[in-house]
Amino acid sequence: MIQTVRGPVDSADLGPTLVHEHVFVLTADVQRNWPDEWGDEDARVDEAVAKLSELAGAGVRTIFDPTVAGLGRDIPRIQRIAARVDLHIVVATGLYTYDEVPNFFRNRGKGLHPDLPEPMVDLFVRDLTEGIAGTGVKAGFLKCAVDERGMTEGVERVLRAVAQAHLATGAPVMVHTHAHSRQGLAVRTVLDQEGVSPSAVMLAHCGDTDDADYLSELAEAGYLLGMDRFGLETVAPFAQRVEIVAELCRRGLAGSMGLAHDTACYIDWAEPAAREWLPQWNYLHIPNEVLPALRERGVTDEQIDQMLVANPARWIAAGR
Repeated sequence: MIQTVRGPVDSADLGPTLVHEHVFVLTADVQRNWPDEWGDEDARVDEAVAKLSELAGAGVRTIFDPTVAGLGRDIPRIQRIAARVDLHIVVATGLYTYDEVPNFFRNRGKGLHPDLPEPMVDLFVRDLTEGIAGTGVKAGFLKCAVDERGMTEGVERVLRAVAQAHLATGAPVMVHTHAHSRQGLAVRTVLDQEGVSPSAVMLAHCGDTDDADYLSELAEAGYLLGMDRFGLETVAPFAQRVEIVAELCRRGLAGSMGLAHDTACYIDWAEPAAREWLPQWNYLHIPNEVLPALRERGVTDEQIDQMLVANPARWIAAGR
């Protein structure tokens, strides 16, 4: 059974799934202290319900939402939305940083001495087994990040904590990676050391590169590749994102990919007007434009079903 915001469901009932979508991405301290841009909470919730209802109307049944600490996770807010949308939302636990750990962890546990326990592990395990912040909502997977700065001391500490929480619970792991600098290989090294099976790991943002040999190496090792930023044209253009998925399908690797946009109903990382520069970065881009383009390049409906249905269900159940 897979944990969703509304409770457990069978992995076979997840249906078409987008593997990496946020509802909100927020800078929590800024929003709490300077909330003017956020505005009316009820209006934001209503807007999210409308957008996610459109996605459900397009045939998507499930989203994996990797919004963890560092990205403004607020489970009571997500509960309000999930109660009004015919969509499974699977939330995550973990920590999002490209460099150092937050000050909260700096001088605790391993931050004081390498022989001390890692406090992050217990927090992540609690979110997975007992629920998040008293809501009763259990996380369905773990999330961390290794970006262009690479395996810094803080990033490695979080990645190892995520690996240990996975081994304690069986929950699958999603790792934000920087594809252009081939950070998936560095992730592989650390997770191998921790004894994590590649079948339980999704490497996010692999679609940012067109290096088919690099991606094939990771896929053939057993990792699920997140081709998950469709519409984010500032990082890679539409034609490149579609073509690399089609090329991996030609190589027989449709069983190693998941699709998504990595978008949100609202993200405060840029001026709101900046979204106007990215008109395709929305929840409906894949059903409306990406899937037809893949079919034009020879990707079959069977391969699309693998990427949207079979692969996400297999990954989210891995290790359980």
